[in-house]
This record gives sequence, structure tokens and C-alpha cells, in this order.
Amino acid sequence: MIDIKLMGLTGSFAENKDLAREVRLNTIIPGLEKKEEILLDFEGIEGATQSFIHALISDVLRKYGPGALDKLSFKNCNENVRKIITIVVDYMQES
Repeated sequence: MIDIKLMGLTGSFAENKDLAREVRLNTIIPGLEKKEEILLDFEGIEGATQSFIHALISDVLRKYGPGALDKLSFKNCNENVRKIITIVVDYMQES
């Protein structure tokens, strides 16, 4: 399992979509290619922008389909972060 602790990368507010893209390209996608489970740990993150979450996971869902969610886990998400993740996941499943 690959455990990605986002707080150390983003600080308490996750908004840098270029950083999200780097995490996606350098850690999430290579991990999924190796059939690893990916844990995205949001501990300490008070908020995130929709564009950050979109840059982090939308391409993954587009490339691997909804089955990618079987390998992706979201941990320690507060209510606001969880809502944004749900919005992005729902949007990607509709498109």
C-alpha cells in the first residue's frame, strides 16, 4: 500500500493543482500500474479546492474508470473535503 500524507505536501489548505498533478503522475498512477492500493491521507488538512481534488484524481478515474476507486482510499477527510471529493467523483462518473 502506498500511503500519501498530503499535509506535508500541501499544508492545511490543499489548493496547488500543479502539486496535485505531480502527486497523480509520480505516485498515484505508477502505484495503480503496479496494482498497489493508494491511501490519500488528508489528516490535518482543513480545506481543499475543487481544482486540487480534480487535478489529483480526475485523470485517474478517466484512465482507469470507476474501478480505480477500489484501489483508492481517502482517509481523515473532514466534512468539507469529503464533499469536494464526492463532487469530483460524481462528476467524473457522469462524464
